[in-house]
Amino acid sequence: MSPLMLTLMIFAIMLVLMAIRVPIAVSMFVAGGVGYVAQAGWGPLSNFLNTHAFARFASYDLSVIPLFILMGHFATQGGISKALFGFASAVMSRFKGGLAMAAVLASAAFGAICGSSVATAATITSVALPEMKRHGYSGRLSTGTLAAGGTLGILIPPSVPLVIYAILAEQNIAKLFAAAMVPGIIAMVGYMIAIAIYVRLVPGQAPDNDTVREKITGQTLMGIMPIAIVFLIVFGGIYGGLFTPTEGAAVGAAATFVAALLKRELTIKKLKYCFYATAEGSAMIFMIFIGADLMNSALALTQVPNQLAGVVQGWGLAPLMVVSAILLFYVVLGAVMDELSMILLTIPIFFPMIMGLDFGMPKDSVAIWFGIMVLMTVGFGLLAPPVGLNVYVVNGMAKDVPISESYKGVMPFLISDVFRTLLLLFFPGISLWLVKFVT
Repeated sequence: MSPLMLTLMIFAIMLVLMAIRVPIAVSMFVAGGVGYVAQAGWGPLSNFLNTHAFARFASYDLSVIPLFILMGHFATQGGISKALFGFASAVMSRFKGGLAMAAVLASAAFGAICGSSVATAATITSVALPEMKRHGYSGRLSTGTLAAGGTLGILIPPSVPLVIYAILAEQNIAKLFAAAMVPGIIAMVGYMIAIAIYVRLVPGQAPDNDTVREKITGQTLMGIMPIAIVFLIVFGGIYGGLFTPTEGAAVGAAATFVAALLKRELTIKKLKYCFYATAEGSAMIFMIFIGADLMNSALALTQVPNQLAGVVQGWGLAPLMVVSAILLFYVVLGAVMDELSMILLTIPIFFPMIMGLDFGMPKDSVAIWFGIMVLMTVGFGLLAPPVGLNVYVVNGMAKDVPISESYKGVMPFLISDVFRTLLLLFFPGISLWLVKFVT
């Protein structure tokens, strides 16, 4: 069998298994295992599994993932999300569509200590959706806003997908976090602008005269102090050189735990849930790691990825055209895969290709900029039909809203995503501006 046919067979096996609802980690593991055995035999596969699993999981850098996940669960179970939405409502209540904008602002703030898109969407939905319904917001706008706001959980640091990209591409996590900060803020502002335009162009989606006119009080400000303090401790320490991102994640988890205790909402039952959910989420990510590693190793044996990189470079295409094509591929792939699986499966293939092109920038800047572009695009896949994981999560919590209405509700935000992606594509300096301040 030719290398190209082997490659197609590996991908076909993976897609068929995914189509019959086999977990993505198992699908990649089986497809990679079949491809590995077909080329090298059982002995080399056994040796690979015997040594690689320990080598992968013994990585010190990987410990940042469960720590950031744990920090997010402490924040969720500690009732911090309620205070965030209350503050955001007080700030944005004077605008038409203010509660929807408040949901976006609260999602951004919660994402700053969470690192997970789905967790951000689910947490803020549980707080904001009842309030939006009570004040007359349509199911379309409410669910669309909350699904889109959830993507800020991975766009604004800390971001689990960005940590994984840093590990795969061997880049500095702190610099990638700094690079994601401005694009994340642009995403938040872009979503608010999309809401402001949408509620004026499409009548009946938000109340004309919103009765919410909350004032910013001392109690409201005190409610967000835990988030502000944790954020300053974690990222101030990381960027100030006091500790590494992994140490920062540990400090952040401990600080969030203390903040949750001070709010007196973290019971023993909730505390157990935090650790169980962290273990479950981390195990899922690490299993995807192993499946993707095995599949990438099988693909590497075919030499097709290297040949593909050589072919693309031989075409003489403009580097931005190559990046644009890769980003469009991510949009399509997002219809069948989650963001972690996409990054783990494709970065080992695409990253060497990108690093071989001349963008007129230092190679480390190219690596960081490309990581941000990938992060922006996989966030698109969390909203776009036919899957849109965030849409499914939020719609499942809004049982009286048809899924078709939720998909219509995310369309203004997808348009905003397109404009933001084009802006970052043609102006890399936006992403790289803060990086120069990180040593």
